[in-house]
Amino acid sequence: MRAEQTTSRRRRAVPWGLLGLWIVVIALAGPFASKLADTQQDGVVDYLPASADSTHVAELQAQLPGGEATELVLVYHRDGGLTAADRETAAAQVAEIGQDHKLTGVPRAVPSKDGATLMYPVASNEPGQDEDARDALVDDVREVAEGKGALSVDVGGPGALATDAGKVYDSLGGPLLYTTAGVVALLLILIYRSPFLWLVPLAVAGMADYLAMGVAYGLHEGFGTSVTGQSSGVMTILVFGAGTDYALLIVSRYREELRRIERPYDAMAAALRGCGPAVLASSGTVALGLFCLLAADLNSSRGMGPLGTVGVLCALAAMLTLLPALLVLLGRRVFWPLVPAFGSEPKKRRSLFTMMGSSAGRRPRAVLVGGAVLLGALALGAFNLPGALKQEDSFTKTPDSVHAMETLAKAYPGQGTRPITVMAPEDRATAALSAAKDTKGVDSAREGRTGKGWTEISVIATSAPESARETQTIKALRANLDGSYVGGASAQQLDLKDTNDRDTLIIVPLVLAAVLLILVVLLRSLVAPLMLLAAVVAVWGASLGIAGLVFEPLLGFEGTDPGLGLLSFVFLVALGVDYGIFLMHRMREESLAGAEPGEAALTALRTTGGVIASAGLVLAATFAVLTSMPLVQLVELGFVIAVGVLLDTFLVRTYLVTSASVALGRKVWWPGKLSRPTAAAPPVAEPEPQRVPAP
Repeated sequence: MRAEQTTSRRRRAVPWGLLGLWIVVIALAGPFASKLADTQQDGVVDYLPASADSTHVAELQAQLPGGEATELVLVYHRDGGLTAADRETAAAQVAEIGQDHKLTGVPRAVPSKDGATLMYPVASNEPGQDEDARDALVDDVREVAEGKGALSVDVGGPGALATDAGKVYDSLGGPLLYTTAGVVALLLILIYRSPFLWLVPLAVAGMADYLAMGVAYGLHEGFGTSVTGQSSGVMTILVFGAGTDYALLIVSRYREELRRIERPYDAMAAALRGCGPAVLASSGTVALGLFCLLAADLNSSRGMGPLGTVGVLCALAAMLTLLPALLVLLGRRVFWPLVPAFGSEPKKRRSLFTMMGSSAGRRPRAVLVGGAVLLGALALGAFNLPGALKQEDSFTKTPDSVHAMETLAKAYPGQGTRPITVMAPEDRATAALSAAKDTKGVDSAREGRTGKGWTEISVIATSAPESARETQTIKALRANLDGSYVGGASAQQLDLKDTNDRDTLIIVPLVLAAVLLILVVLLRSLVAPLMLLAAVVAVWGASLGIAGLVFEPLLGFEGTDPGLGLLSFVFLVALGVDYGIFLMHRMREESLAGAEPGEAALTALRTTGGVIASAGLVLAATFAVLTSMPLVQLVELGFVIAVGVLLDTFLVRTYLVTSASVALGRKVWWPGKLSRPTAAAPPVAEPEPQRVPAP
């Protein structure tokens, strides 16, 4: 009797204790979580490669007298040609800007050949590296440079583009969080068909996100981890997407156990014993895969690794502790109106996944070959992806700075309108200036500021910004100017692409090796993990192929973000393996219970198919939220991952992995003990409901 009372007290104390612990944790994390937005940096250096020439140029410019220069371009345009009054207006406005702000030089007017456009390059070192001061300068210049009548005035250039991009990133936090939470809430209501149950995992995911923000702030303060608008947004997506996936699996198993175990506490304990290893392995693959991004040279990718890992681990901790505690405290009534009564049997019905499994089981090799051919055909679309994304093409809506650059491209075709910055050692500045002028593709070059042993040289190319010819000019300058650094906006885009290519060659093998290791430990096999990895890599290729058929032809995107391939690979491999773990872990359970390989595969699909489909829909929907954001980079990333998750959920896991498992039979578990034939086991009786007397 005393033992029963002790057990009963433990059943009541553990959930309440976990709830109290989370209240304390959230209270402690609160002050730090609210400060994360203040640490967010979306400047150029925060996204550039750590070792690139353009990064060194930006850092050296900050050490010159006055600090880093903010470069702007004032573009005056009138259809049919500028009048004398227009030129006077432009000169007066530029003079006023020069009086109000300290410029690095006297702005010089550059008229277009058709006489319809006038360009004034303007540079100021007043803001330095202070982003708020830069934004204030740009806003002030825009207030002064106003059009009159048919005369239009736009402010462009790297500084204006950076200001407009920063404003977009600053506006992402609230809308992204609210939209993600709303999408997850709607899907959970449809999945659970309960007016109450959906609130529990959603509230737990919200607390996990709050904790992740606090931990991310601590990483920034303690280790200098970079926090950008992109990385913090993806962290929120991961918390809600991956966290809800874990919740769906736990709740589904908990509902199953409530039918055969009377007490909610004991049912939850059984549920966690059953699905806990799969959830731990699933989160481990995602966290370890994202952690591999620390090997990236690109600052934005390297910073996303720790933040993404923090998001996944906080979601895991919340779903394995707080979610079970709340569900146990609320009891069976939280499932109303579909309450799983003790001793009841779920309604027998032929589900979609039963039918899909039957078709895959009848002709597994034909299904496998057909699916592989389909994925391969879709992957060919990747050759249709547009080239590297230009800075001015990064917005889904055209801000003032982009409109200015478009006007310049039309008015000065094939002419350089954006300076290339060279930082040369002071004692070799004269030789560097001469070599720059003699470089093929250079229109003009002049010395700028000098300080800290370095001299700034501004170079104008003869070709348009970010064109193939300008790229060749930048490469030629780097080859000719030994000991100097070549940077500027166009050089930064070139370095982004080159560094992403380098990072991809290093990180892809790391991610594959890390995920393979976890799968081998969990599944006690080599064949099954290799099969799952091959499947997710095929999904990644097919997703990029679909993107190639959509981005430019349908959405009108002029380029592809250089980091899309690497980031989409990391997320699709790490997240895609999740569903493989759910399926193969249940298949292994059935095989250990004595089921034949084909029967185990079909049973695993029938029992986990609904959960995998629900989880896939939630995860795809959360990443699809990124497609509503006003930046092309986020739209492209969200589209590719959402499409990949849907392909993985409804084609690869349901048809191809099941078909391959049926076709391979026991070989799928090679070299583990399940790969060897065993003696026929006696039929296993269905477990009876465990009636535990109430105290």
